Amino acid sequence: MYTKTTKSINITVNPCYLDEQSEPEEHHYVWAYQVTINNLGQETVQLMNRYWKIIDSNGTKQEIKGEGVVGEQPILKPGEKFEYTSGTPLSTPSG
Repeated sequence: MYTKTTKSINITVNPCYLDEQSEPEEHHYVWAYQVTINNLGQETVQLMNRYWKIIDSNGTKQEIKGEGVVGEQPILKPGEKFEYTSGTPLSTPSG
């Protein structure tokens, strides 16, 4: 699990290997990741954009950016959280 707090917004990412969708003999390893965004501050905030840098164990980078997450731009009042799950394939077993 990975966690980071910036400006009273805590992001936690919990990766999970998806064995049933992976094909190691083809160098295709699929990972899901559950993301929790928690507003620890005193102001209402809205997630407008996302930016992820995913690096496999060979150092190959993927950059993912765009509006919102999973088709949403959630608004979080103080103390509220938003959770979603997404995924990515890697060409190495870890990253």
